[in-house]
Parts: sequence; structure tokens; C-alpha cells
Amino acid sequence: MSDPTVTIIWAGLLAAAVLFYVLLDGFDLGVGILFLAERDRPSRDVMVNSIAPVWDGNETWLVMGGGGLFAVFPLAYAVILPALYPVLIAMLLALILRGVAFEFRFKAIAAGRFWWDVAFCAGSTLAAFCQGLALGGLLQGIKVVDNAYAGGWWDWLTPFTLLCGLAVVIGYALLGAAWLIWRTEGPMQARNRTLTGWLALATLGLIGIVSIWTPFLNPRFAARWFHWPGIALTSPVPLLVAGVAWLMWHGLRRHHHITPLIAAMGWFVLCYVGLGISFWPLIIPPDITIFQAAAPPASQEFLLVGALIMFPIILAYTGYAYWTFRGKISHDSGYH
Repeated sequence: MSDPTVTIIWAGLLAAAVLFYVLLDGFDLGVGILFLAERDRPSRDVMVNSIAPVWDGNETWLVMGGGGLFAVFPLAYAVILPALYPVLIAMLLALILRGVAFEFRFKAIAAGRFWWDVAFCAGSTLAAFCQGLALGGLLQGIKVVDNAYAGGWWDWLTPFTLLCGLAVVIGYALLGAAWLIWRTEGPMQARNRTLTGWLALATLGLIGIVSIWTPFLNPRFAARWFHWPGIALTSPVPLLVAGVAWLMWHGLRRHHHITPLIAAMGWFVLCYVGLGISFWPLIIPPDITIFQAAAPPASQEFLLVGALIMFPIILAYTGYAYWTFRGKISHDSGYH
């Protein structure tokens, strides 16, 4: 394979890893965001039990994405991390807090359990918000001089990044509520069906605002979305978003169990496609491409062998876990 081909394959693998992380860890972070919406202990236990067998496996994709970025696109890793250190450190600490709270809440008694519940919700919300901040910080561009970050400590903190943080929190909450429609029954399912409707409206509105704002951040983005030939690729995306909105409305109206989750994930996939159209071939806006940031070809080819072995294995055990623990979660289900 030619050197550009290997780089493109690697970019596709890392993009896929990030998308899998967003879709899978997104709903279990969403369950955490919604955790305090349920007032009684048994209902919260059902929420936790619905994600207990899969939540830690979902984060495998984050490790693969971060490790792959370090190994295959070292320049991007060396620039992005200094630009987003406060956000990324806060995200990792929030994920640690969330993981600890997940386990400790089952052993705590009396008021102790309530505070671990608060910690689980806070960790989930902060992690989601930081992911949105990181996305916004990357979208608005990173100042680079001589292949090194040349900006300040707080460059990532702008109205646009705060909007992206809010959008990710609301979007993940939508995934979590739709997941609970699929995995629960009775009054909890009914409550989450109503909640999903409101979160879907909020998510759709935020998608619209972020989508309108993004092209004005970078002339390349604007050219891709508003001028030929880029507009040929981008014009179907809003129509598909509207189609998924109809699917969401139809699924909620007909009391479908899994359709709302499919629709919510469909919105995330379409947003991801839109980001890909805007970015290509950039990896760090406004100027650094995947080809400029890539490791030497020999390193890429060597690492690609391992990635092509591990990627299907991760997919297989993820699919097996979801198949094994399929079905509804009741108050009798337990996690020990």
C-alpha cells in the first residue's frame, strides 16, 4: 500500500473507535447524567444494573482512540494535549470518580449511598461536558507555531465550546433515556419515554445551533458546506437529520422499545459524518492534515498489523457482551 493509503486507513480506524466510544459510552454516561432524576433507591439500582455488564468495556474504545492517536499521529497528540490539558485532565478525573462511585454505592449505607449517587451523577455529567469542551476547542482551531502549541492555558474556554459542552451533555442524556426505554419496563420506561421526547427536542435544537455556528469558525468549513463541490456531500445531511427526527417521533408515539435509541444514535452518527466532511483531511484545524501529523510509514504499517487483529476482537467481545446481557432489567436483577 502507498503511504497515503495507510494513513487514510489509520484515520478511518481512529475515527471509527471514537464513534464507537461516543455511541456506547454515551448512553451509559447518559444514564449517570439522569441518575438523580429517579428518587428511590430501587429505581436507581435498575439504572445501574442496566449498564453494569458493559460500561467498563465501552471505555475500551477511548483507550484505543487515545493510544492510536499517540502512536500513529504523534504530532496531533503533541499539539492537542497541551491545548486541552485542563479539559482532558478534568474528564479523566471525572471518569475515575464515576467508576469509584459506581462500585462504592452498592456497599454504602444510609446517607453514604446518597453521596455516592451524587458523585456518580456529577462524574458522568462532568465527563460528558468536558468531551463537549474538547470537541469545541478542536473545532474552533488550535494555534500552532513550528509544530508546537502556541496558545494560552484558557484558549479552549469560549462561548462556542461551552455550547458544545452543553450539547454533548444533553445528547448523552438523550442516549441514556432512550437506552432505559429499551432496557426497562413499567413506570420507569414510561417516565423515560416522556423524558426522551423533551431531550430529543433539546438535542435537535442544539444540533441546529452548533451546525449553523461551525462553518463560520473556519473558511475551509464554510467552503465545504456552502460551495460546490462540497455542498453536494453536505446537502443530504440536514434532510437525513429531519428523517431521523421523524423516526424518533414515530417510535415514541407508537411506544416502540428500541426505535428511540436507534434514532438518537442516528443523530450522533449524522453529526459525526458532518464533522468528518468539515474536517477532511484536517486533524487539527485550521491547517494540520492527517498526512502532516502522521508517523513514519514503517511505523504506521507495523502498528496497522496489530490494529487489524485487535479491532475485530474488540468488536466481537463487545457484541458478545451485549448479546449475553440483552433483555429487560427488573428490580430483581442484581449486580454484586
